[in-house]
Amino acid sequence: MSAALFGSLQAGILYALMALGVYLSFRILDFPDLTVDGSFVTGGAVAASMLVSGVHPISATCSAIIAGFIAGCVTGVLHTKGKINPLLSGILMMIALYSINLRIMGRANVPLLNEETLFTKLASFWENTAIANVLSIDWAILLTMTLVTFAIKFLVDAFLKTEIGLAIRATGDNKRMIRSLSANTDWLIILGLGISNALVALSGALVAQYSGFTDIGMGIGMIVIGLASVIIGEALFGTKTIVRTTLAVIGGAIIYRIVVALALRVEFLETGDMKLITAVIVIFALVAPKVIDSFKEKRRRKLRHAAANNQKDGERLA
Repeated sequence: MSAALFGSLQAGILYALMALGVYLSFRILDFPDLTVDGSFVTGGAVAASMLVSGVHPISATCSAIIAGFIAGCVTGVLHTKGKINPLLSGILMMIALYSINLRIMGRANVPLLNEETLFTKLASFWENTAIANVLSIDWAILLTMTLVTFAIKFLVDAFLKTEIGLAIRATGDNKRMIRSLSANTDWLIILGLGISNALVALSGALVAQYSGFTDIGMGIGMIVIGLASVIIGEALFGTKTIVRTTLAVIGGAIIYRIVVALALRVEFLETGDMKLITAVIVIFALVAPKVIDSFKEKRRRKLRHAAANNQKDGERLA
């Protein structure tokens, strides 16, 4: 059980970057971007193909980020310049990326078990350190990826507080208002979607290197997982500030992975039920806050009604 939970914690940290990308498009830009299902694989495909060719893991990962950024920008161009519906533009790009990813990989699956990756580099470095006997490589990977994820989180926080970041946030809140201030909303949407999918592709590249392979189907349902992480995090940790919300998204990604791992431990559930589990988690995360709010509102009404009755009884006695 402990090994499964530890693995879920590691996976949650890696997928948290994807959840941050989904948060940027879904919450900040108010854009239902289905490109995520394709750009996640694009990140893994670009990184894997370059690693197999002998490229350094850092260069391969950076190339994956650039590829994801381009994919997001194309989706933005389809919507802003092509005047295509946001949902449809994401679907079209996702479909196109399926063939593009196959072209990049050359086949449906690229194994990385015998290749140098960021994690094998980290393992080699860790074995030569003085604390290697105290802290295992698994903990080293977890701590390193946690630092990387939080560093990117703080960069996202800082970016969203800049002039461009505030303009992107304003575009998601009220496009007409920001356009009336002579801001180029088309460019802001394209940039926002590019950054969103760059984070998703980074997550895909890291997951591929961590798992030891890239598969053409690894991105299926990724948008749902990202939304689940965002919704769970927001419901549990709140959304008062940007800093708190991005932290909530990371926490939501970790909690989602832990919940899935625990659910798969149930005897009558199988690995093939993972999509069903995801759907149930998302439904619960969406419905539960509304039910709780409804219960609180009914309780407040009863208290107000009781207070009003007590006041009337006091007036009669007086």
